[in-house]
Amino acid sequence: MTLSPARLRASDLARVGLSGLRARPLRAVLSALGIAIGIAAMTAVVGISSSSRADLDRVLEALGTNLLTVGPGNTMFGEAATLPDESVSMIARIGPVYAVAAVGAVADTGVYRTDRIPAAQTGGISVAAAQPGLLSTVGASMAAGSWLNAATAKYPAVVLGATAARRLGSVPSVYLGGRWFTVVGVLNPVPLAPELDSAALVGWPAAASYLDFDGHPTTVYTRSTDAQVDAVRGVLAATANPSNPNEVKVSRPSDALEARRATDRTFTQLLLGLGAVALLVGGIGVANTMVISVLERRAEIGLRRSLGATRGQIRVQFVAESMLLSLAGGAAGVLIGFVVTAFYASTQTWPTVVPLWALCGGVGATVVIGAVAGWYPAVRAARLAPTEALASA
Repeated sequence: MTLSPARLRASDLARVGLSGLRARPLRAVLSALGIAIGIAAMTAVVGISSSSRADLDRVLEALGTNLLTVGPGNTMFGEAATLPDESVSMIARIGPVYAVAAVGAVADTGVYRTDRIPAAQTGGISVAAAQPGLLSTVGASMAAGSWLNAATAKYPAVVLGATAARRLGSVPSVYLGGRWFTVVGVLNPVPLAPELDSAALVGWPAAASYLDFDGHPTTVYTRSTDAQVDAVRGVLAATANPSNPNEVKVSRPSDALEARRATDRTFTQLLLGLGAVALLVGGIGVANTMVISVLERRAEIGLRRSLGATRGQIRVQFVAESMLLSLAGGAAGVLIGFVVTAFYASTQTWPTVVPLWALCGGVGATVVIGAVAGWYPAVRAARLAPTEALASA
């Protein structure tokens, strides 16, 4: 009559595995910490990247991707070209285009807090003439004051971009082009037209009257129906400058934001690689802990074998310990990563987005790492003969 070995239930296996970890709590915590750091890093990287992309999607949805800009390029001789004065009205005739506005750079003009500041200290603030429809066309909004209207556009009034206002400070007027201009408004940052952030914008008629503006637009902003954006993009150059369409540059600002997202994706992959290295180091730490545990518990292994435990049961016990150790570290790492993501997203006013696959994948990865890290120590423990294990205790 042959005796069959007792079977370990899942609850028994968990209890045995936990008892092995509780016997050496400090070592278990330090090993689990290595796993937690790797998983936390990977979860936080994925979460922050996803939150950033969600915020960018929200911005693009609010601002639209149908904004196109037209600007002068270079002549065939490499010189700077100019857009015709009538380019704005000609672009407005394109059927799918429903909004057009332009700005024109005012050369050799600085903006200063007072008339006592040296002319060379412009603070990087440019001056541009702006048309009344610019605000709605680029999707901008006012942080304070009001936008230029038909009345203020004729007089020495100025609207400051967000960066320009920060550099100049809170001032009721600025010294511009040899005379004082009243600050009537300040813009919020303009994501699709960041060049406006560091500009001082005056009315088109005022620029011609007070600043010797030549009337040539330097950037024309257009909005067209979503379905016709590519078609409009194809005819903008020829419409803006029929005689020299090759001297016109056409761009789509939302493409720059999409390029930023692609760059962020590449950077995320790099950080994920670093997180994977940290996770590998944590797995090695778990394996090291389990190997030492086998060496220290030879007497326990010998006693269990003498009482009838099979090699398979010894092997499963140590694999279970390793998996429980990694699982604890993985759960802690996922929680830490989520908290880090939520904190960082809140500081950037982003929505907190952590993909479910990152949470489940992080925990699942730790279980796999635990099984792999514990396999060799488990096999080594199972190979110990009862007499050998008891004799060396």
